Amino acid sequence: MSQAPTPVETSRGYTNPTVTQFSIFLANRVGRLHEMTRGFDESHVRICAMAVHEASDHAVIRIVPNMAAAARQILLDQKLPFMESEVLVVCLDQGHSLTGMCEHLLRAELSIRFAYPLMGWHLGVSCIVLAVDDLTLAGQILRRKEYRLLGEAELPKHSE
Repeated sequence: MSQAPTPVETSRGYTNPTVTQFSIFLANRVGRLHEMTRGFDESHVRICAMAVHEASDHAVIRIVPNMAAAARQILLDQKLPFMESEVLVVCLDQGHSLTGMCEHLLRAELSIRFAYPLMGWHLGVSCIVLAVDDLTLAGQILRRKEYRLLGEAELPKHSE
């Protein structure tokens, strides 16, 4: 198993790796998701994780791309309304289960706002995108418990 990279040291301590999630607002019409994702493929930006939250007239699509700056430009070019937020990507492997992760966060009284799986991770390890009340505290706790946290550079690359 490869070692997680050492986080950058700051004046307040260590920072945890995070990735950028985009919450995109799409009209709920046939083919709209296809149009959006085609722009990512054409720009060779991989959508590494996706969750769709549908309502009657619109959908909120949460994505984690492997290149946030390029993804931002794609969304601007497509004139799609979106919001950005930072999330954690946590690897779940032998000795680092989903149940264990939830328990560690519960003990710190952190709420999980939402979670969804990472797609196409090449090491055969399950990974989950995680949004919590306090990313810094959650990252510190999970790193202390030896969970591997991924940054943007470690996300799966575009498959040709």
